Amino acid sequence: MTTGTTQRRASIIHGYAASPEDHWFSWLAEQLNAYNIPTTIPALPNPQNPDSAQWMEVVRADMGALDENSIVVAHSLGCLTVLRNLRSLADPWHLGVLVLVSGFIDQLPALPDLNSYIGDGCDVAGLGNHIGRLTIVRSDADPYVPPDHTDRLASLLGVSAKVVPGAGHFLASDGITSLPEVLEAIES
Repeated sequence: MTTGTTQRRASIIHGYAASPEDHWFSWLAEQLNAYNIPTTIPALPNPQNPDSAQWMEVVRADMGALDENSIVVAHSLGCLTVLRNLRSLADPWHLGVLVLVSGFIDQLPALPDLNSYIGDGCDVAGLGNHIGRLTIVRSDADPYVPPDHTDRLASLLGVSAKVVPGAGHFLASDGITSLPEVLEAIES
């Protein structure tokens, strides 16, 4: 990874029923820290019963002022929260790298308890114009986020989703404790 005179920094935003210590988040933070990219993984409040306003407050504070050296990685419900935060920013703004893993903006048939959080999703039109490099990663076997939900989000953002075969919902229980595809998306 190349670094300019300004320090790159990264935020990893977890999803529903997760914590900063879960899944592949710590692994990714260690990899980025090894490249001298300071990385934070904020603990979102009440992950079993998320409140959109509370999550937005924490995500906004963690991401801070964005620029071309900013890297944001989000998983599942964290993706929707990040997209809503980006939508709320006043122009002009720019984000260097955004990686969304199992992202969606539509309600999930497998998780109706999240319907009130998800609501009408998020208007993502034009967000891609503010992002230097955007990558969306999905599995072909996600039991929670239907692949067509992630593909629809990717299409609305003007990219194609990268498919990781057999990765489920990218959880430790799916055997996913590292996610090289995300690191590659950041490095490229």
